[in-house]
Amino acid sequence: MNLARMHLANGIADHIDRRMHMFSSIGKLPTRPTRQMPLLVVFLAILAGVATARSATAAELLMLERPGCPWCKRFNEEIGPAYAKTDEGRRAPLRRVDVTRPWPADLAAIARERLTPTFVLVEKGVEVGRLRGYPGDEFFWVLLADMLAKLPQTTTSGVSETQGQPR
Repeated sequence: MNLARMHLANGIADHIDRRMHMFSSIGKLPTRPTRQMPLLVVFLAILAGVATARSATAAELLMLERPGCPWCKRFNEEIGPAYAKTDEGRRAPLRRVDVTRPWPADLAAIARERLTPTFVLVEKGVEVGRLRGYPGDEFFWVLLADMLAKLPQTTTSGVSETQGQPR
């Protein structure tokens, strides 16, 4: 856990502790912390960390899928467990979208797809690239690398190296 998340978790724990003491005086909560208290703090810290990580990431890889799709299942078996642990997965986290359900409002600018799985690389709500179908584990990584190459590279100064260049 990085230092920022640890401080966030400690801040959440302090906040919860203050709330417990405030409510314990009116008899709604026990005066002593329960065994679930540390678990609650960990849960809230994880939620805060996920929200922070998601907002810090500008790009995401949408996986448009449907229940019963055999190629989606194959992707889930071959790539799914490892994807989040890779550099590609950290650069563009996987977001699954079930095409049989209502289309998410934040994806209104992204064209829907009937073929599953379809992978759509999105940055700041704009489609950068699209891969229709699952070509197998070896080709998937190559094609994903081609799509990720279209994303701007940020330098240590935070300035994009590809600003002004066409995608």
